[in-house]
Amino acid sequence: MSIYGDYIKSVIRTVPDWPEKGVNFRDITPLLQNSAAFRKLIDSFVHRYQEMNLDAIAAIDARGFIIGAPLAYELGCSFVPVRKKGKLPFKTISETYTLEYGHSEVELHSDAFQKDDRILLMDDLIATGGTMLAAANLIQRSGGHVVETATIIDLPELGGSQKIRDAGYSVFAVCSFNEDE
Repeated sequence: MSIYGDYIKSVIRTVPDWPEKGVNFRDITPLLQNSAAFRKLIDSFVHRYQEMNLDAIAAIDARGFIIGAPLAYELGCSFVPVRKKGKLPFKTISETYTLEYGHSEVELHSDAFQKDDRILLMDDLIATGGTMLAAANLIQRSGGHVVETATIIDLPELGGSQKIRDAGYSVFAVCSFNEDE
């Protein structure tokens, strides 16, 4: 957990039974609407990463962009979007991953990274870990080195963060929620 983890967690809204019955949705919009809380969120990431000499922040479409871009600005490094298939205008490389009912794909521009660039990969939440793991593998294939994966929220009971660790990537979350919270 981060220096402001408990505070950040207290600002995130839980919406029961959304998008379907039995699911507790973790809504970050109150965090984004609260300028002091959003500043503390970005400061949490700055505090952790300011000495890591990152070359780029790669962030996953779309909520990862919300935290990735301001962090890249604060750290003075580049920002690289990892997009859903078909959203980038230049030559891309892609990685397919499995969803509960089917497959999906993430892409990035083929020239996004130089060999051995130090990359922080970000998203808003880790649930099953499929998207984050696909994006991390994609970055590694492109020549970048994923220093760490980072997120606002980890849902450890869904196994995603462990799956990412098992694949050899480090995971950092500002806060985590168990299903009964």
